[in-house]
Amino acid sequence: MQKKQIYLLQASFAFLLFVLLGYLVKFYPESLVSFDTSIQTEVRADLPANVTQFFKLITLTGNVATQFGIVVILAIFFYLKKWYVESAYVAINGVVAGLLVMTLKLLYQRVRPTITHLVFAGGYSFPSGHSMGSMIIIGTLIIVVHQRLKKGILRFAIECLLGLLISLVGLSRIYLGVHFPSDVLGGFILGYGVLCLGFPYYDKRRFNWRFRGKQP
Repeated sequence: MQKKQIYLLQASFAFLLFVLLGYLVKFYPESLVSFDTSIQTEVRADLPANVTQFFKLITLTGNVATQFGIVVILAIFFYLKKWYVESAYVAINGVVAGLLVMTLKLLYQRVRPTITHLVFAGGYSFPSGHSMGSMIIIGTLIIVVHQRLKKGILRFAIECLLGLLISLVGLSRIYLGVHFPSDVLGGFILGYGVLCLGFPYYDKRRFNWRFRGKQP
C-alpha cells in the first residue's frame, strides 16, 4: 500500500508539473523563450553531417509507425511467453500514449519552431509525441526487463541502454529543429507520470496472476 501511494504521489507531481508547463506554453509562451533558445543554441551548435544522420536514425524509433510496431511486437512476444499481464500492460500503455498525444496537441496547438527543420514534421509541437511515447513504451520495456531478468550486469546494461535511447530520442527532436526543448520536457514529464500512475495496478495484477498460477 505504501509503495502504491509513493508511485501515485510521483504521478500526481508529474501531472502537476505538466499542467504548469502547459499553462505557460498556452498563455505565456514568451516566458519560455530564453529556456528554449539557450538549449537549442547549445544542441544545434555546428550541425555536422555525421551527427545529423545519427539523430535522423535515432528519431525514427519515436515515429508513430515504429512505436506502434514496437508495441505490437512486444505484446505478441510477451503473450507467447505467457506473460499475459505484461502483454496487456504494454498494449494499454501504447494506446494511452497515442490518445494523449492526439488530444493534447489539439488542446495546446503550439506551432513548431521556425528554425530549419532537418526532417519533416507535421502537426503541432507540444508536447513532443516522440518523447512521451518513448518514455511510456520504452519505459514499460525497462519495467518488464527489470522484473523478468535476474539482477546482474546484463540487466543493468539493457536498462541503461534503453534509458539512453529515451534521452536520445528527445535530444534528436531538439537537434533536428522540430521541437522546442520545453516540448520534449513536457513529453518526458507526462510520460513518466503515466508510468507511475499505471505501475502499481499492473504490478498488483501481475502478482495476483502469478500467485494463482495463471502465468509464470
